[in-house]
Amino acid sequence: MSKEPLIHQRRRPLTSTELASIPWLCKLQPSEQERAIEDLRVSEIPIGETICRIGRPVTYWFGVIDGLLKMSSDNAEGQTMTFTGVPPGGWFGEGTAIKRETYRYNIQALRKSRVAGLHVDTFHWLLDHSIGFNRFVMNQLNERLGQFIAAREIDRMTNPNIRVARTLAAIFNPVLYPGLGTVLRITQQELAYLVGLSRQRVNEALAVLSAQEAIAVEYGGLRVVSLQKLRDYRGW
Repeated sequence: MSKEPLIHQRRRPLTSTELASIPWLCKLQPSEQERAIEDLRVSEIPIGETICRIGRPVTYWFGVIDGLLKMSSDNAEGQTMTFTGVPPGGWFGEGTAIKRETYRYNIQALRKSRVAGLHVDTFHWLLDHSIGFNRFVMNQLNERLGQFIAAREIDRMTNPNIRVARTLAAIFNPVLYPGLGTVLRITQQELAYLVGLSRQRVNEALAVLSAQEAIAVEYGGLRVVSLQKLRDYRGW
């Protein structure tokens, strides 16, 4: 059996529907849009495949069209710390792309996903030419800083219910993931991978958060009833 081709060998242009799901395209001028669309490519990513790996140089700025990714890193003790999940509509790695440095985190597909990429050279061209693009990236960086600080706090939390609440609040960030809305298609096992708990414990936490009317568990996923309740949850 032949091996699965590399990500860049599976690239193709985006469809009009896929292009419409990219939150920053509408902020560009027509000539800027044309340049970006010409360069954008999308790839099908099988479950478990690593898209970005610690130590590899940046070549693309990535965004999720469909699926679910996990952003994580390993500490000095060899333990894995998950920063966040990246749902549809989320673009990531802008800090690494700006500095053209190597990745300091891993990005792995938790399920079969479609991931778009904009070459780092085009990314920098847009930074040099587009005010709208600069504002989008600036907002991304500001929200990402808060997200990583929160991830460090979550990693130290011992209350499982709070860990689940904070993780969900991060995933439903309306600035970083504007296309997600209020419904996330996710299994309890996928959420368990993101939170770092067992599936059974995640299930118990979801029941508690549902009783608090912060979320509503639905078939194939969950709906956020109150994002503020998730952010403010203290374990009562």
